[in-house]
Amino acid sequence: MKRGLIAATAVAGMLMSIAACGSSGGNSADGFKGRKLTVWVMDGSNPAQWTKQVSEQFAKKTGATVAFKVQQWNGIQQKLSTALSEDTPPDVVEIGNTQTAAYAKAGALADLGDLKKEIGADWSDAFNKAAMVDGKQYALPWYAGNRVVMYNKKIWAQAGITSLPTTRAELFKAFDAIKSKTDAEPLYLPGQNWYFFDGLTIGTGADLVKQAGGKWVSNLGDPKVAKAMDIYKQYQAFSTAPKNKDEATPQQAEVFAKGKTGAIIAMGYEAAEAVKTNPKIKDDIGFFTIPGETAAKPEGVFLGGSNFAVAGMGKNQELAKQFLKVALSKDNDAQMVREAGWTPKSPALAGAAKENPAAAAAAPAAAKSGGTTPLIPQWAAVENVPNPIKDYMTAVLGGKAPADAARDIESEINARLAKQ
Repeated sequence: MKRGLIAATAVAGMLMSIAACGSSGGNSADGFKGRKLTVWVMDGSNPAQWTKQVSEQFAKKTGATVAFKVQQWNGIQQKLSTALSEDTPPDVVEIGNTQTAAYAKAGALADLGDLKKEIGADWSDAFNKAAMVDGKQYALPWYAGNRVVMYNKKIWAQAGITSLPTTRAELFKAFDAIKSKTDAEPLYLPGQNWYFFDGLTIGTGADLVKQAGGKWVSNLGDPKVAKAMDIYKQYQAFSTAPKNKDEATPQQAEVFAKGKTGAIIAMGYEAAEAVKTNPKIKDDIGFFTIPGETAAKPEGVFLGGSNFAVAGMGKNQELAKQFLKVALSKDNDAQMVREAGWTPKSPALAGAAKENPAAAAAAPAAAKSGGTTPLIPQWAAVENVPNPIKDYMTAVLGGKAPADAARDIESEINARLAKQ
């Protein structure tokens, strides 16, 4: 996912005065006609049909209009921190689901507990917990997705593979067949696909941080993390991709589009990126759930996505809540799943997932093996560039023992965790 990285210390510094200022919430329920609501969304987040129907429904419901302001991930942490500390912030903002806690702790977001009870009673805990801080609802889950195997049907057929794998061993056997029977690369997997590695740590039950002496510190030396890295190493052995690059350098969908790659570990939207690069590959693209050690439980996956939040200093909080009722209705949530391939956040969206092959492939792992990075404000700083865990991954793939690689970077992780 094209996920920006937030500087937790900057958030705290810029927003430290917000909690004391507060907001009256603004408008009465009947005074919305002719008003304009500003909603910040990130580049690529709001698909065209979803945006159209939400805008129309919101106007019909309230008599107001909504202006979607598209932001770029690069530099968003600084821009959003500044905007939320001003007297006239954007009314509704999209925030990465693992980054919400930092803004909530800084007092930048309105409490949305009443709204969650009204429109999100059936949302799964795996989606909603990233919108809560200290038991309070400071945001509402908008979308999230997890990785699946995106494969080239033509290459798999050339390799004589007639059925999709349901275990990790079967998947590796398929990769071996592609390697021996075709001229394609079985798997394109750069050495620093951090989000896939994080899913593997979730699958092993590993915690990336722990508390010691009343503070958060690195837990990267845990043997469970080493086990996750060993699984990653087994996957990466089928790839010739650089060990010191991530999936965006270059964009792996563009590599896949060349038609010489058997599979990538991908988000659903990457299929559209591949087709945009090479329209001829459209009918060759297929998806399936990343298989785990057994058929009963898929590989662990990271549920990456975004929440919607209402600015704590906003003057249109009541109108903003009306927008969220529309934007996060079951009808519009279903449209997000159909149109963008995101993972269903409630059982009511299962039908929509069946209409999108990527979403259908993602759903089993999200339900059985999904999770997130540590939901603490301090975690955002760990993901800042340069990401030390990516350095750990490259070191292990280069031959260093996991315990030694962890020891080399834990001081940096601990320093970042201590900054909040």
